[in-house]
Amino acid sequence: MQQPTNERSLGDLFGDLARDMGTLVSQEVALARTEITETASRVAKDIAVLAVGGLVAYAGLLAIIAAVIFLIADRGVPLWAAALIVGAVVAVVGYVLVQRGISALKQQDLTPRQTIQSIKEDTQWAKEQIG
Repeated sequence: MQQPTNERSLGDLFGDLARDMGTLVSQEVALARTEITETASRVAKDIAVLAVGGLVAYAGLLAIIAAVIFLIADRGVPLWAAALIVGAVVAVVGYVLVQRGISALKQQDLTPRQTIQSIKEDTQWAKEQIG
């Protein structure tokens, strides 16, 4: 059975404070882990957009080769002109996709803001308990 608060020793009070701080630190670590996991998930999606952009650019390269072959065979268009026109269009599409992925990655806030705010509150609480 615990003694009433006004009869507890200073050692008991500091012991309780130490246990509470240990629990608090454990909870903060769990919160940080959760925030980092959520952020990593969002970043993975943005990286997937970058990868898709790269694949589209590669498919564009294959289309350039096919288009050049067909244009030469069907229309007699000079090889350099066909490659330039098709290559420019595919390059623009690939560039736009890659820039979209980079822009999305730059907008990600990797700072665990909830954890930082919670730690500030915990620090203030601990100061109030000691003071």
